[in-house]
Formats: sequence, structure tokens, C-alpha cells
Amino acid sequence: MASVTFKNINKKFGDLTIIKNLNIEVQDKEFLVLVGPSGCGKTTALRLLAGLEEITDGEIIIGDRVVNDVAPKDRDIAMVFQSYALYPHLSVYDNMAFGLKLRKTPKEDIKRRVTEAAEVLGITDLLDRKPRQLSGGQRQRVAVGRAIVREPKVFLFDEPLSNLDAKLRVNMRAEISKLHQRLKTTFIYVTHDQTEAMTMATRIAVINKGDLQQLDTPQNLYDQPNNLFVAGFIGSPSMNFFPAKLVKSGDKINVDTGDFQVQIPSKLNATYKDYVGKDVIFGIRPENIHDPEYAPQNISGQGVAAKVDVTELMGNETLLYLVSGKNTFVARVDPRSKLRVGNSPQVVFDMGKFHIFDAATEKAIR
Repeated sequence: MASVTFKNINKKFGDLTIIKNLNIEVQDKEFLVLVGPSGCGKTTALRLLAGLEEITDGEIIIGDRVVNDVAPKDRDIAMVFQSYALYPHLSVYDNMAFGLKLRKTPKEDIKRRVTEAAEVLGITDLLDRKPRQLSGGQRQRVAVGRAIVREPKVFLFDEPLSNLDAKLRVNMRAEISKLHQRLKTTFIYVTHDQTEAMTMATRIAVINKGDLQQLDTPQNLYDQPNNLFVAGFIGSPSMNFFPAKLVKSGDKINVDTGDFQVQIPSKLNATYKDYVGKDVIFGIRPENIHDPEYAPQNISGQGVAAKVDVTELMGNETLLYLVSGKNTFVARVDPRSKLRVGNSPQVVFDMGKFHIFDAATEKAIR
């Protein structure tokens, strides 16, 4: 098994910089997810690690070996691509065994590895089929199996679930997480889907425009985002943002959006006193805005007048799209809520769970 280190990695295509001074240490047996919008450089980082792209500056270290000049086949990694890339004329068994045959692995060893991988993935009864006889999920399992049989130090996954339907993606997320637990090896996984990242990762690296924005556990990213980008990217529906000023009223500090004001808990006054009179961005997640009828009793609640513009009844929850003056925002409320389009409630903001960002730097103020 092996750790992986990206050390001061830069990647340019001509004058275009794709990755800027990337530094990440992936621990042995960790499940690290690289997440960010399309074009942010996450797949390029994976391809640099695999040796499929050349590094402009910096070092990639696998275990204790710098691999910049090591050929892809000698890096002891295995990669699962977005496209399954199966040979259509070969059986599942032969697809999984193909790489081992090229390495002149003994036949008995090939049979053992393929059989064991097929059992782990639940595809033992598919070994004689051709890819055209398989569903999308089965093909994805075969592609993963082809990586498993190599018994690499590091597994790389490049958006492997993006071609699957929503229900199958959920199932395959669970399968890949279980696979990580069984194999106890290092997984590095690329996705633009923050739900995949949150549900699968040990840690998440959030990347935007080639810059690492934050590297942390899923819960810490969600609860304590470093900046506006991370706060908006992690979470679905995403965090609500309101341009605002901090204003002082006696011994209170209020967030003034121009359409409503909410008070910051007095115990946090010291944190925000230097920002009084300055432009900030006030953030609050949809689940921290409540229907007043079902607001929890133990929160630091502040009422905000709003009008219900759209409702989405999800069964286990209700999403309210609300308008307050020029501000629009989303609340995730109790499914028993009776609020409907046209209602004008005083929704309750939980001021024990809010975020404030510097409007100029977009960094979180804590």
C-alpha cells in the first residue's frame, strides 16, 4: 500500500495554467475525493498521477518514490475511466485478464485474481458474457474488476459513475465504498458531483480554476467552509447568500441585507466587531431556515418576513423557494409544513448556524 503526495505541482498547456501549485498529501489507505466544477483541473491532476500527462513543475511521490520520470505501467497504480473502455470482442473474463496477460503473469495466478475480483464485485456469473450483453452497471463493475486484478498500490477513479442513471449511481457509490473497506488500499476519486464526494470520501479536496480551495473531512467542509466557493459548492440545495452590511444597534450587531435584519448572537460580537459598517456576505443553509410552526425549540431563532414563490414536496422534506424584497432563497422545512405558494410567513433563521464572508476576499470570517 502507499501514500501519494502532490508537491508544488503546476501544469500548463501553452500559456494556459490548468493547475497552480497543488499540494496534497494522501494518506495510505485513504479514500480521497477531488471535487470541483468541470474544467477545474481535477482530472488533469489524476492524469498527472497516472503518468498520462507530463508535469510542468513539482513532484509526485508514491510511497517514498518520486515518479515524475517513471512510466505509467511501472507506477503500480490502476485507473478506472469514465468510459468503460472494454474490448467488445472479449469476454468479461478476458477483459479482466488482458492486462495480466500482457505482463506475462502465470495462467493460474490470472485465474485466481480474476475469480477473486469477480466474487468481490458479484459478477462471477457474467465471466463468459461479452460487454454488449451487460447493463451499464455490470460494465462498470467489469472495469473496476480489471483494475482490481492488478493488485495496485493506488486506485484512481475518473468520474466512473457519470454514465449511469441516478438509482444505479446510488447503488454503485455504496459498492465502491464497500470495495475500499475490503481492499484496504488507497483510493483517489475524481467527480464533479458533491453528493458522491460527501458520501464516499475520507477527505475531500475542493478545487476551483486549478487552485486547491480546501482539504478536509466532508463534515468539516460542510460546517466550516473556508470561503464562499466551498460554501456554495458543498451542499444541495446550496447555501443561501445575501449581500449585507454589519450594523451596530446599541450593544447588538445585526446583519442588514437591506430587506431584513437578523441579530448575531452576542457571544460572537468580538468575532465580528471589526467588520461593523463593512460589506459582507451572509450565508445560511436551507435546512437552517424553518417553517415557524415546526421550528425546533432550542435554536437561536430570528424571524424573517418572506413570501412563498415555489414549493417542492419531496416526501421526506419540503423545499420552499422564498422571496424577501430583492432577495430570493431556499428553505428545507419539515414535510408536515402547510406553507404553499402565495403564503407570507415569518420564516425562522437559526442564528446558531450561519456564515459570514468578507465581501472583498470571499474568505470566511470566524
